[in-house]
Amino acid sequence: GLELSHCVGTNSLGPAGPWRSGGPCKMKRVRTVFKPEQLERLEQEFLKQQYMVGTERVDLAATLHLTETQVKVWFQNRRIKWRKQSMEQKAAKLSQFGVTQPASADSTGSKEHEEDTVDVEL
Repeated sequence: GLELSHCVGTNSLGPAGPWRSGGPCKMKRVRTVFKPEQLERLEQEFLKQQYMVGTERVDLAATLHLTETQVKVWFQNRRIKWRKQSMEQKAAKLSQFGVTQPASADSTGSKEHEEDTVDVEL
């Protein structure tokens, strides 16, 4: 599940804002470390389909002993990695033919899903 480490620093200076729980203890999310077997299965599923939704995601999460959110975020991050690799491969092919792309050009077109633009780690 989601693990939180407690009391990262004890800075109690200033008033407690809405981002704090009111105490000097600041919560920090711990990064999920996936087991090799989990990663292998997640990669297998990603090769079949880049989007995992609904009962498929629930079933996969249960099979891998992960939360549905962890599976969802893994797929979001994996799609970002896949797009980046695709862009690099495309740029490499174009450079073989002496064609260069402007650095500011967005060759992916419009973004299909806004949630994919956020790199969230659990």
